[in-house]
Amino acid sequence: MGPLQGLRVVELAGIGPGPFAAMLLSDLGADVLRIDRPGAPPVFGRPETDLLTRGRRSVAVDLKHPDGVATVLALAERADVLLEGFRPGVTERLGLGPEECLARNERLVYGRMTGWGQDGPLAHTAGHDVGYIAVTGALHAIGRAGGPPQVPVNLLGDFGGGAMYLVVGVLAALLESRTSGRGQVVDAAIVDGTAHLSTMLLGMLAGGLWQDQRGVNLLDTGVPWYDVYETADGRHLAVGALEPQFFTELIDRLGLTGTAPSRDDPAALRALLTDTIRTRSRDEWTAVFTGSDACVAPVLSYAEAREHPHLRARGTYVESHGITQPAPAPRFSRTPGALDRPPPRPGQHTREALTDWGLTGVDELIAKGAIS
Repeated sequence: MGPLQGLRVVELAGIGPGPFAAMLLSDLGADVLRIDRPGAPPVFGRPETDLLTRGRRSVAVDLKHPDGVATVLALAERADVLLEGFRPGVTERLGLGPEECLARNERLVYGRMTGWGQDGPLAHTAGHDVGYIAVTGALHAIGRAGGPPQVPVNLLGDFGGGAMYLVVGVLAALLESRTSGRGQVVDAAIVDGTAHLSTMLLGMLAGGLWQDQRGVNLLDTGVPWYDVYETADGRHLAVGALEPQFFTELIDRLGLTGTAPSRDDPAALRALLTDTIRTRSRDEWTAVFTGSDACVAPVLSYAEAREHPHLRARGTYVESHGITQPAPAPRFSRTPGALDRPPPRPGQHTREALTDWGLTGVDELIAKGAIS
């Protein structure tokens, strides 16, 4: 299933954006082999709930054993893509760097996922999402006026600026290799991707349409018609009535036509919206705005989101192997993605997967301790 059916990917197990990129490729049909360390503990809770590892088989390989390294090189020889998310230089020291892998398979696309990138003063230092988005300027932009920057969990850096750019880079390199017959290295850095996501805002900044401070702009709670408001039950309503016609619909549905101040008086308008929206519960307001073009939506928890009528109708969240989780995205008319395998235990498919990929001497490798 999926448009990437037939694509072979070797994933050197890591955490965060690397596994997410491998998951996305797997969701879209690629045959992804995850190379785990023998006896590696689960990263988050139990192996069966680590959804970032869903959809692929796990092979346990000792990367410090020469025959373990030889096993991964043999897989790279048969693969279209290799993904790794170690600090720069680690795979080279293991004997699994781009030079060694591309020598075995010149068509291989070697995808590298890091926070800082493969070079630069910080390339070899540790980091996490919040630090990467901090130095790009993106974290500075998120929050209310007069308040501190607000951390957007790790969706912006790890998965938006990191994993998605790794996948785009890998697929672009694969497309190019069809004509050149040669693979290449894809250097995906969270700092690069996050900066790239800021392109529109930097254009607005250059054009005088954005200020380089929090909470005073069109899309950062700086205007009352693009903000989040508390309702009578302590929940919240998201308002995004940017365009004049949508703003008119908002005011009408709130029962404020003829009494609301204009957009030229944002302070008075914000006070009125705050007081008005606080008079009813979130679900009461949801009923008022359902089917309208006022661009108003309830702020839902994850538990509530999976029950939302629109998301239920589209199957945005599905139950697979006993766990509610997001369905593969995006969608394809002829070759839909599928969730065909649950998250594996490390080494669960060692014998099966290596045999399927055409490797021989599996029992001997197990006896040597190179794989398990």
